[in-house]
Amino acid sequence: MRNTDCDTEKQWWVMKKRPFAGVFAAVGGVLALVVCLAAIDTDVRQQVAAIFTRTAPTEVASVTADVRDLGLVVVQAVSDQSIEHAPLVIFALAASVLVLFMLRT
Repeated sequence: MRNTDCDTEKQWWVMKKRPFAGVFAAVGGVLALVVCLAAIDTDVRQQVAAIFTRTAPTEVASVTADVRDLGLVVVQAVSDQSIEHAPLVIFALAASVLVLFMLRT
């Protein structure tokens, strides 16, 4: 028989929903950004080292303060790197926008 659908009862694979795939991708992207910035910028490297070499915090406030400080250092490093490499940042931003439009259609 030509041009007939396959029998759906004999499929041996099933696509599963992965509800946390987007969350893991976002967290992985942020971690990759922090690791790359730590490899380039000494301020980020020192802040990450200070967070991981310290003893266990006793208060939630100290953990949130550490994360906030790391975020501020990352934002500062990103802005410094983008100012130093402005043409590359513009190219990467334009490429990202084009890829988003390609994936959307």
